[in-house]
Formats: sequence, C-alpha cells, structure tokens
Amino acid sequence: MPQLTSLRLLYTSPILSPLKSPFLSFSTISKSKSPLLNPPSFFTVLSSSSGRHPKLPRHPQHLRRRNSSSFRGTNRRDKGMPTEETESGSVGFNKRRAEGRDKNDKPRNLQLKARKLNPVNTICYVQILGTGMDTQDTSSSVLLFFDKQRFIFNAGEGLQRFCTEHKIKLSKIDHIFLSRVCSETAGGLPGLLLTLAGMGDEGMSVNIWGPSDLKYLVDAMKSFIPNAAMIHTHSFGQAPGSNGAPVPDLKKFSDPIVLVDDEVVKISAILLRPSCLKGSETVTEEPNTLYPSEVGVEGRKNHLQEQTLPHSAGEDSQAGAMVKPGDISVIYVCELPEIKGRFDPQKAVALGLRAGPKYRELQLGKSVMSDRKNNMVHPSDVMGPSIPGPIVLLVDCPTESYLQDLLSLESFSSYYAGSSSNPLESAKTVNCVIHLSPASVVRSPNYQVWMKRFDAAQHIMAGHEMKNVEFPILKSSARIAARLNYLCPQFFPAPGFWSLRHLNHSIPESIASSEGSVTKLCESVGAENLLKFHLRPYAQLGLDRSGIPSSSSPSEIIDELISEIPEVVDAAQEVGQFWNDIGEAQREIAPMHDDKVMIEEPWLNLNTLPGCLEDITREDMEIVLLGTGSSQPSKYRNVTSIYINLFSKGSLLLDCGEGTLGQLKRRYSVEGADNAVRGLRCIWISHIHADHHAGLARILTLRRDLLNGVPHEPLIVIGPRQLKRYLDAYQKLEDLDMQFLECWHTSEVSLDAFECSFETNKEHSSESSASFEGKNDTNTVKLTKLFAKGSRMQSYWKRPGSPVDHSVAFPILKNLKKVLSEAGLEALISFPVVHCPQAFGVVLKAAERINGVGKVIPGWKIVYSGDTRPCPELIEAARGATVLIHEATFEEGMVDEAIAKNHSTTNEAIEVGNSAGAYRIILTHFSQRYPKIPVFDDAHMHKTCIAFDLMSINAADLPVLPKVLPYLKLLFRDEMTVEELDDVISEGLAS
Repeated sequence: MPQLTSLRLLYTSPILSPLKSPFLSFSTISKSKSPLLNPPSFFTVLSSSSGRHPKLPRHPQHLRRRNSSSFRGTNRRDKGMPTEETESGSVGFNKRRAEGRDKNDKPRNLQLKARKLNPVNTICYVQILGTGMDTQDTSSSVLLFFDKQRFIFNAGEGLQRFCTEHKIKLSKIDHIFLSRVCSETAGGLPGLLLTLAGMGDEGMSVNIWGPSDLKYLVDAMKSFIPNAAMIHTHSFGQAPGSNGAPVPDLKKFSDPIVLVDDEVVKISAILLRPSCLKGSETVTEEPNTLYPSEVGVEGRKNHLQEQTLPHSAGEDSQAGAMVKPGDISVIYVCELPEIKGRFDPQKAVALGLRAGPKYRELQLGKSVMSDRKNNMVHPSDVMGPSIPGPIVLLVDCPTESYLQDLLSLESFSSYYAGSSSNPLESAKTVNCVIHLSPASVVRSPNYQVWMKRFDAAQHIMAGHEMKNVEFPILKSSARIAARLNYLCPQFFPAPGFWSLRHLNHSIPESIASSEGSVTKLCESVGAENLLKFHLRPYAQLGLDRSGIPSSSSPSEIIDELISEIPEVVDAAQEVGQFWNDIGEAQREIAPMHDDKVMIEEPWLNLNTLPGCLEDITREDMEIVLLGTGSSQPSKYRNVTSIYINLFSKGSLLLDCGEGTLGQLKRRYSVEGADNAVRGLRCIWISHIHADHHAGLARILTLRRDLLNGVPHEPLIVIGPRQLKRYLDAYQKLEDLDMQFLECWHTSEVSLDAFECSFETNKEHSSESSASFEGKNDTNTVKLTKLFAKGSRMQSYWKRPGSPVDHSVAFPILKNLKKVLSEAGLEALISFPVVHCPQAFGVVLKAAERINGVGKVIPGWKIVYSGDTRPCPELIEAARGATVLIHEATFEEGMVDEAIAKNHSTTNEAIEVGNSAGAYRIILTHFSQRYPKIPVFDDAHMHKTCIAFDLMSINAADLPVLPKVLPYLKLLFRDEMTVEELDDVISEGLAS
C-alpha cells in the first residue's frame, strides 16, 4: 500500500509541543496488508469471544494481533478522506469530521423492508421483553412475532442492549408502537434508529406509530440524529396544543383506529385520556423524515402542523380543557384472521365434484357447480368449522385518572364476555391481555372490575412489579460483575439487585375497596423475561415458559469461576491484602509539595503521593463508571456515563448515555438509585452524539417526579449548544425541570469574565450580566488554530445571527457557583477537544480542606477527556491531575481508524496522561469490538487501569488502582479478540 502523505492536509500549530514523543509523533502513516510484514507485537491480547465462537488455539503474538479494520474492503483514504497533522509531525485528526462535514452524514433514503407474508402456515406469539424488570427504570417491551414480520410495542432505554443479549435481530423489526410518548416508553428509540441506519450498505428503517405527541419527540431528535437517519412516523389521535372550533362527533375519538391490516394481522389503537380531557380524532399516517431536505420544509410542516382541539362537551369534561403532551395513552388491539376449517375431500366427492381447481375455489370461500350433479356446492358443505382468530390486547393505563375513560369505552363492548350488546354471532374472544399498567393501578377495584369483563382471557401483568427485581435481565454483564466482585469487591461492589433477594415480592390475593368491601383479584400471571403466549399454531395456544432464562445466584457464578480458574482464589486474597497494607504504605509515602508536578515517568518514584490524597477519607469522593463502551451498548458494556459521588455533598454525572438510570439501579439498587438521582447537583454532557446523552431525559424526568412537592432548584445541565435545541424541543413533551448552560460558558475565559463581573458588580446586580457580556466578548480563548476566532470550529459556538445570550447565562452561572460550593467543589471548567463540532472535556477541582491538625490540604482534580484525539488543550487541562479519565476507543494498532473517527488509541491516551503528569489514568469508552477487555500494552500500564461497567473507585483507593490490573487480566486470560458480528454493527457508525 502506498504512503498516504499526499492525502493529508498540513496544519501548523506550535502549541502541540507537549506531544513530541516518538510514541505519538508521525509524519506519514502506512499500513501493511499482511500482519507478517509488521514488527512482532508486544501486546497481550485480552479480549473475549462471543459465546457462539469456539476458543481458538494460541498463536504467536504477531499472528494474534488484530488486523481487522473498518477500512477493509475499499480503503476510505483512497476516496479522499481529509486528515490533518501538524507541521512538526505530531498527531493527526480528521478535520472534516471535527468540523461536522463528514461525508457519512449525507442524506440517504433509508428503505422500509418489504416482506412476503404467509398467512396460512405461520408461527405467531407475543413475548415479554423484560427491559426494566430488574431495575424498574423503563417500561417492558412486548414482541409480536410472525415468521415474516416483527412488531415491538414500546422501546424504552435498554431495548437495543436487551436484543443483543438475547439474539433478537433488530434488522427483522418492521414496526414499533408506543403506548405513550415519554422517556419511559421511547427512551431507546434514538439509539435504535441510529443502529438501524448503519446496518448494511444503505441502512434500514422502521415504521414508528404513536399518538400525536410523537411529533414532539421527532422534532427533538432532529437536533442530533444525522442526515443519514430517516424514520417513517405515523401519528394518530387528537393533536395537543391549539384552540379550535368544537367538533360535534366526540364519540369518534373513542373508536378504534386501524393502523395495520394485512393478511396476517390487524392492529388497531384505542386512545385513553385522563377523565377531564375529551376531544376529536385526527389520523396522520404519511412517512416523515427528520430533515426537511427529505420532503421539503412545507411537506414537513404539513405533517407536523398543530391540529385544532375542540372545546369539551360532556358532563365529565371541563370546558375548553386542553390535552397536554404526554396525556394520551394507547390500548393496542391485535387481531389475527380466522382459520378456515379443514377441507373434506370425501364430502366433495359425495357431492359430485372431481379433484381439481374447484377444490381450491371452495377453500377460498367460493361456491362451485357440481361436476356430476345439477346443484351448487357451497364452502360450508365441504369445509369444517372455522376457528376464530386469536386476539391480544396491550393495555397501558398509567394512572387511575384514566380509569373512567377505560370503563366507559363503547368500542370494547364487542370484546366483553356475556355483554348484552355483544350478540353471540358477533362475539370476539380475547385470548390474552398484557397489562403495561403499573401495579398500583392494576390492583385498584375499578381496574379489577374491568379485567373480569374478559372472562377466560389470560392476563399477564407486565407493569412495574417488584417480584421480578431479583433476577438480572442482562445475565452476561451480571455474570462479569459477580466475577469481578469476587476478585476485588473494593472496586467492584456487589450489584444492587443482589441485595433485594430477601424482599417479599408476593402479590396479595385480594384488595379492600373504599367502601370497606374486599374484592378478590382477577386471576393473572406475572410477566417473566421472555415469557411467550402462543397464538399460532392454534394447537399451541397458551403460555409457554420454555424460553424463560434460568436464574443464576452469585454463589453459582463464583463456583463456576473457581472451577474454571482455580488460581482466582489466591488472587482474591492477594488483592484483599493491598487494602490491609494501604495504611502502612501511606505512612511511608511522602506527600508531594503543592508546586511539584509529575512529568517524566512518575511511576519511577512509587513512594510519591499527591498532597490532595493526604488524610483523605472514604466519604470524600468516588468515581463510578456506569458505562464504558462506545457507539452503542453491548452485552458487557453500556454506553458512556460517569457518576461522581460526593456522598453527603451530592453528586454529578459526566455524560449520560442511554441506560444510565438502569446502571445506577444496578449499582445502588432501585431505592439507592432514586436517592442518587435526588442528590444530583449537575449533569455535564461532552458533545451531541447520542451515546453520550440519550439517557438524559429519563434521569431528568425521574428527578422531577421524585422531588415533586419538595422545595428544590431546577437541575443545571451543561452541554453543547445543539443539546439545548434538543432539550428545548423535548420539554414540549415532558417537563425536565432543569436549567441549561452551554459548555463555552464554563470555559476558563468565560468563567474568568464571570468572576470579574461578579466581584465588580456584587452590589449592582442589574449591571452584572451586561458587564459579563462585555468582558466575555473582549476575551479571546487562547487555543490552537482549530478553535481560534474566525475558524470553522469556533464559528459553531458563535455564529452570526445566533449570539450567546449572556443575560440568561449569568444568573445560571451564579447558581452553578453556589451549587459547586455546596458540593465542595472549587471549579468546573470545560475545554474544547478534537472530535466533532462543540466537543468538550471537563475539569473538576475540589476545594481545599483542613485536616485534623489544621493543615490545609489541596483539593483533588479530576479531568475527563470526552471523545477526542490527543490535543494540547487536553494536556494543558490535565496538568497535574489526580485522575485523568481518557477515552481509548481503539488499540494501538488501529491508529488509522482512530484518526478517521477522531478517537484515541490506548497508548495515545496513556501518553497524554504521562505528558500532563496525571497521577492516575483510567481508560474507558472502548470500541464494542472488544467485548470484555481491550487490547493494551503491559509496559505502559504502571499508573493506568482499564475501566469496567459499575467499577467504583474511591479516592482513598487510588494508590492501589494500577496494582489490581494484572489480577483483572486473570479473569480473561483465555479470551481472544473477536468481533461479535451478529450483535455489533459496523464501526462506521461509531461516534
């Protein structure tokens, strides 16, 4: 392969001098097609294989080196992918991607899949997808399965990870239906759409159905889903928000709305509203794109235009009441066609018919003339009795305020058993009712009365039920967590769901009504993960528990571990000894002077402890890695989120990928996670890619609910400007109870201007914001040319026509200053990094403290890189950091991929930490090509550790951190690096 120098654009920056290490410096990049032409690798391959792949025999190190690449096939550099590198020969990066001009973001027309249906010999069942069952962070999903079609009802956070765990192929999904439009039921949609858009050469899409509130979610997702992603949305029901003239036929609103009607199934929607809300119905079923470039601005406006809402009419309504976004809930009715009776050829012969085409005509329901007799033969003469098609209801009644509407729905009368308005000849038998309603609603007397109207139907309770908490739904990651906990419980505490096994989860058999009478609960079964109810073949109609995963206790997992790796018993004892020795070791270690910065190979002097760790307690600070993967969640690693636990002083979140709430509940238990969310002081988001913020709305709405009725301040969210557009649009759907601050307002220059204005105008508050604005405009951020004033990157945060609103920022900055002070923090400082437009890293600096003898101890310093290439801003920000948390998406041998995606390799991340003199380096954000543990070089890990999901690092344990890594490798000693090709999409979608 020829040298690639001619394809690079040269970019000069003298500030990159801190990276003048031979390790990171290069002026050309070449790549051999054969690994045999490369020097032998000194890496240890320490990744796992999927359970589907047999363990491979060991090979020489240079043969075990990964040679797979996202560039295999056609090399993208040959297509002219522009990269930049410094004139002095330092690191390169993809400038077009950094500026938001990546070719991969060009619009594509993602096609819907065409299925050839088979209504006769079909297999069909409904299945509970147990998302949220163990953590109660989201609504369970339900799969309606046909051999040629798949339908999913609700797509809460974690759906994509659940499907990967249980080998449910996302490419087979045709339709997604939402019972409500909120973070609980739709939090997994953005990640799911991005994954589908990256599948195959052209990408895939699905139909998404929901009540008219769906428009708000679509509008919000436009802020971060790229042009390459297109969805086909279908909204139905009355549209919220506008005043309009009354519509006389209010009954039409309650009629079933047919959404899908083909050879194999008919799916209808019946809308529920709180008792005070009534209105009219509007159906919109045209495909919709996320960007006007797909259908034109006018077309998009016509699809998403605000509909009129009539004034209410009825004694149970309030005149002029408006349906607020999120108020509408949906009951879905799934009806399969009847099964025709068996054709009896003997009867046909007796009626004078010869075998041939007329047999087929009769089976299709047509009458024919007898061949031997002068009479007509009708289908009923030769066909056995038909079998009615099975019917399934999915009911989401979120609160008791919806019960009045549920009980009064006339459209359900034909489904009730023994109803006077339901003649026997027109009766429809409901076979299964899946209740997505919460337990508090299901057990209410009125709801029980409604359930009993369905007579023999099988009721499956799939709402939030405590009985399912004790069984981890994601067994692969739970197994890894239990093994890590056995080896090193100090860094890997027992997951929260194990602590709930002792609770009594029994369901009462009866309930007391408000009148004092006792009502026996309707017979039902609790939903279990992967529980099925078969609909076809008819002979199998009913429940099927064969697919329910077996539960594993921690003791069983540990017994398996000890049997597999007997040495782990001694290893666990040796690891535990580190903490027994830590007190003695700290007495021997001399603290550093405050003005001393570790620069060259700091591990050469292991008896040097940063002054900030002197006399530190276990109640000062803890870093919890909630998610350590990149791009999309996998079986073993969730997407990025870091929880900074300040104990009694509160907490912060650095990034908040999809499933963050679920990870908090796995770490702290259901109740413990609620306390953690209540104590949040601030959430900081590094950039607009979905894997770093898709879990934000769920966290914010839970905090709002937990603090409802309690005096509190809105939570401060700090992020890039694009995130504000998303949150502003989303808040039309749900109140997020937050204040937004752009990352640039927390840059060092902006904060200096704020402090100056704050001190100058303490007694003239009305002049403060104006003074802040003037000082902030006159200060120029001293950065490389990439971020300099007038550059394309700088223009993204200060475009003409969209000035920074300093008058809004100033009071929020004042509030942030107060919040940080209460949390024991001196500063939160954002700085730009090289990844995409408005990508940032962050510095957290703790305030000084005074120990027991009156000595002033400097505060610790945590630096988080976000997603980035190595850059001087990061090195300068991390100077003398206590902990540097750095992304390490790729292994050292994949520098080309790291440059193309503007990510870092493991060795580059370590070199940044060494150049900055960081005391400890934590590597995270690993590509999903490394399912369990990434590839890294032992020779560079003396002050570094690899992050795992739910890893908890207390500040008091930082001296021990690197010592544990060799023992962690023991757990994965026989694992090989493989790609989970069926579970992880192409790295072309990597963030």
